[in-house]
Amino acid sequence: MAIQKQQEKTAVTEYLRFLIPSLIGIILFIVPFQYKDSFTIPVAILAGIVQDLLGGSIPYIMTALITITGIFSILTVFFKPSFITKSPFLSGLFYVSPIWVIARILGMIFSIMTLYKVGPSAIWSDTTGGTLLFDLIPVLFSVFLFAGLFLPLLLDFGLLELFGALLTKVMRPLFRLPGRSSVDAIASWLGDGTVGVLLTNKQYEDGYYTKREAAIIGTTFSVVSITFTVVILAQMRLEHMFVPFYFTILFAGLVAAIIMPRIPPLSRKSDTYYEGTTQKADEAIPANVGRLQWGVEQAVIQARKSGDFSKVLKGGVQNVLDMWLGVVPVVMAIGTIALIIAEFTPFFTYLGAPFVPILSLLQVPEAAAAAQTMVIGFADMFLPSIIGADIENDLTRFVIAGVSITQLIYMSEVGGLLLGSKLPVSFLDLVFIFLLRTLITLPIIVGMAYLFF
Repeated sequence: MAIQKQQEKTAVTEYLRFLIPSLIGIILFIVPFQYKDSFTIPVAILAGIVQDLLGGSIPYIMTALITITGIFSILTVFFKPSFITKSPFLSGLFYVSPIWVIARILGMIFSIMTLYKVGPSAIWSDTTGGTLLFDLIPVLFSVFLFAGLFLPLLLDFGLLELFGALLTKVMRPLFRLPGRSSVDAIASWLGDGTVGVLLTNKQYEDGYYTKREAAIIGTTFSVVSITFTVVILAQMRLEHMFVPFYFTILFAGLVAAIIMPRIPPLSRKSDTYYEGTTQKADEAIPANVGRLQWGVEQAVIQARKSGDFSKVLKGGVQNVLDMWLGVVPVVMAIGTIALIIAEFTPFFTYLGAPFVPILSLLQVPEAAAAAQTMVIGFADMFLPSIIGADIENDLTRFVIAGVSITQLIYMSEVGGLLLGSKLPVSFLDLVFIFLLRTLITLPIIVGMAYLFF
């Protein structure tokens, strides 16, 4: 009897180990609350409090961190110090390809020039580097802080395993993908697009996905996270629209995910496996076990693997450092260059010109101003919201923000990661996929916007 009670107690404890962190994660990242006359998620509320507390010191903090990233990346690539190369985390953070080292060096130079207003004003003006360092990066700093710390609650305690089991019957008919890919998709939606790319790349190398399946998952489900969505909405002054906005990008993203695998270039990828690897059996649900029961069992197993609180906290801190040191310098570099091009040349105006009649046909206000934001997102996802933030019309800003998120392929992060991985996509593939996703999701987002405004 005592042994049975102990087993029941252990079972209850393991279920709670899955349920409690997962519910806290859902509340922090998904459930909106009313705060200061608007609805927003708790992570955004906490980020706003930190921004208010630190105020003008954040650009100095981030310039220091960007500088550290640049210096340590140079040291690692050229001198390979043992304390970095022997640490998987530090090595992954600082040992990057030459193109990303250059990007980090440029980010360091641009942030220092902007902070102290030295050198050509085209680099540090309020409409170029100043916009990034003093407006956008403080938002990234505070949002990344809490998102990084709390993401393990969503990713490491079984929530993905539960939803993966529940969605296995959906993935093949809708998206022409194996059921296990639902975990990759959910990891991207709830966590971060880079997480999805890394998961997909590992599954592809291990023989679980064909080239076609890997290309579809990497370019279709490596979606912008809830975290980045909050940042975009804050930049666009649309935080109060979080629920209808997120529903809109979910719907537009779903339509694009159904269409894209059925048209070139993704439909033309071969159904062969990575470098001769043989197909590995997909995880099947036992015949006598329901999907919910199986999902809960797998979730409990994952929660058991997550380790103690100190391990989770360590993973959260590493997430924060990875985003602060890995993402922000690249955003500063590519963002500044793209804003200089956008501000002082007609380059993006010319590229966006074909979208003027499309936006006009869709009756989007300020179509000419919005048109250039339709293509600039290929460089970096934040740029459309930076350029479009000054547009007066709320509906137009809503459309720009929605399109920038559903385009998915931005070179400052996911695009670069895709090209650097083993996934079978080329630069030209990414250009076509970016344009096709824009054309597919734009009318959907405009239609949804007219329902809300």
